[in-house]
Amino acid sequence: VQLVASGGGSVQAGGSLRLSCAASGFTLDDYAIVWFRQAPGKEREAVSYITTSDGITYYADSVKGRFTISSDNAKNTVYLQMNSLTPEDTAVYYCAADLARLWPYAPVYRYDYWGQGTQVTVSS
Repeated sequence: VQLVASGGGSVQAGGSLRLSCAASGFTLDDYAIVWFRQAPGKEREAVSYITTSDGITYYADSVKGRFTISSDNAKNTVYLQMNSLTPEDTAVYYCAADLARLWPYAPVYRYDYWGQGTQVTVSS
């Protein structure tokens, strides 16, 4: 059972990246999937949320209008499309699965599974 996050990289401000969170050993439909990010010296913050069974989503104010969360149930994968990136988006991005599906997102300690993190670096 695992989540694998991928798709990070280095881009210039204004650029785009698409992160992927692939699940194996369990079905995403049963969980809420939340993308978190953690910048150096800062707390881990929730960025976006989705329940793939019914399409309910949530976005933090800091990313609303720029990031889009989606899923491909056939691939058991959740995506985070990130557009108009700014240096403030620089962080390690993690995906996490919450069986309780708390909305808009559960506290960090409540998640059943975590991906390993993928680095996003945005230069000005």
